[in-house]
Amino acid sequence: MMIALVATVLTPVHATPRNPSWLSHAVFYQIYPSSYMDSDGDGIGDLRGIQSRLGYLKTLGITAIWLNPIFESGWFDGGYDVIDFYKVDPRFGSNSDLVALVSAAHAEGLKVCLDLVAGHTSNRCAWFQQSATGGADDRYADYYIWTDTISPKDQQDIVARHQAPNPLSSTIGKYVEADAKRGKYYLKNYFECQPALNYGYAHPNPDHPWEQAVDAPGPQAVRRELRNIMAFWFDKGVDGFRVDLASSLVKDDPDKEAVMALWHEMRQWKDQHYPDRVFISEWANPPKAIAAGFDIDFMIQFGIPGYGSLFFAPDTPWGQRLTKRMGKATPCYFDKAGRGSIKEFIDNFSNSYTKTKGSGYIAIPTANHDFQRPNIGTRCTTDQLKVAMTFFLTMPGVPLIYYGDEIGMRYQEGLPSKEGSNDRGGSRTPMQWLPGPTAGFSSCEPAQLYLPVATDGGRLTVAAEENDPQSLLRYTQALIALRQHTPALANDGDWQLVSDVNRPYPMVYRRTTGTQQVIVALNPSGRKVSAPLAVEGQPRELLRTGHCRLGHDRLVLGPCSAVVIAVSF
Repeated sequence: MMIALVATVLTPVHATPRNPSWLSHAVFYQIYPSSYMDSDGDGIGDLRGIQSRLGYLKTLGITAIWLNPIFESGWFDGGYDVIDFYKVDPRFGSNSDLVALVSAAHAEGLKVCLDLVAGHTSNRCAWFQQSATGGADDRYADYYIWTDTISPKDQQDIVARHQAPNPLSSTIGKYVEADAKRGKYYLKNYFECQPALNYGYAHPNPDHPWEQAVDAPGPQAVRRELRNIMAFWFDKGVDGFRVDLASSLVKDDPDKEAVMALWHEMRQWKDQHYPDRVFISEWANPPKAIAAGFDIDFMIQFGIPGYGSLFFAPDTPWGQRLTKRMGKATPCYFDKAGRGSIKEFIDNFSNSYTKTKGSGYIAIPTANHDFQRPNIGTRCTTDQLKVAMTFFLTMPGVPLIYYGDEIGMRYQEGLPSKEGSNDRGGSRTPMQWLPGPTAGFSSCEPAQLYLPVATDGGRLTVAAEENDPQSLLRYTQALIALRQHTPALANDGDWQLVSDVNRPYPMVYRRTTGTQQVIVALNPSGRKVSAPLAVEGQPRELLRTGHCRLGHDRLVLGPCSAVVIAVSF
């Protein structure tokens, strides 16, 4: 075979594989539990509701589920303010309901991973309340970071926070005034109600006695608690954890060496006692995270740049944030205008891929609970969304579909904040199963829904798309099946950009394993494009959307089109 394109040649740094073998063919599906399926008619999703939809996930081709936090919570931050890590929140059911869900999922061949908020608790957590009221020798005294003195700047932040008129003011500054027996102030992670757990400081300041070293008794006790939490759920059959903000546990750790050592320790423990379980990090720096011991890390809206330049148009909420950060508005690549670039993404993905190949996996999710869906703004038609889904499901690493993206659920702008969602609520709306005022999500009255639905007259529902052979749902199902039955497209298959990074439309890359080679070509623009492509033998089209034509030495793609071609089997 001969590819007559400019090739970005990658020489991966191979390491002895150490990940659970089931990750080689894993396709993850993220569920926001409050919004997936309501079994009891209260307008909020629950575990029994999720269990009732396992057959749908199996049919779609999913092999593993990641659930956003299900532990007892104060619901100030969508479940990320945990009161009790050992108890399922009553809104979702009971611990027994989770065990039943895991058992039923395993019977369907599905894995279940939970969300672990490792860096903080709710201020309503019994650990924190005992730490606040107890003495310095109390069991939980040093589970958190307490001090009687803070800087003038930190004091000014507290005053500003109290004067601000909205809940987001709770995020200003680092310390919260508590006037507790244990100390006058505690360190928070995000909202005031999220006191940071004490994993210690990588470089404790001797003038700050509250900055304990990572090997001090308090930080070591917190590490033991973290292992206890994971073991508690592993012993109930849970298959792994996605760790929230995994890189932020140790304080004053600019190079992340101390937190990497922490996770390396956790990985050794897991491999010794639970070798088939997985660690997934919200680190957004795959070379760091995977070297630390995680099996999977995300390439998402923060951390290593690239995702935003592909999907965040300047006139969308996360595009506006990107514009503010970059100091200029930059068109995104997956847009019909066809003015985007792939260079930032390719440069950063290539580097991460090379450094992690054979050691762990990069996940490029369709979206998640913290940022906008693909269906937003002018990227709102089925043909556009099919091109984007082709990208998500043909890249190497572990694919992850955010619930509802397989049917093209739309990000709903302008929703009121729900349980700390702010503008993230537009991506947390109920799953749309059927036409109707509650979209088959719940038997409640529409006014009781957790968040509103937007089915586009019933068209953006599972029921409608299951009956339409040209739907995004059917196309997604076909892509997953193709990935599972084509080794070159699987999670471990090699990847190589073969188009010119400076001529981004179309984006063409090659996936290979052994003698099997597949070419993927993407044109999200609204115009016809072409690229030189010369192959020996008879190429075979495996799947396409839109108009595509492979000539003697050139590939032509019509507007909003994509094609997967077998060139050597």
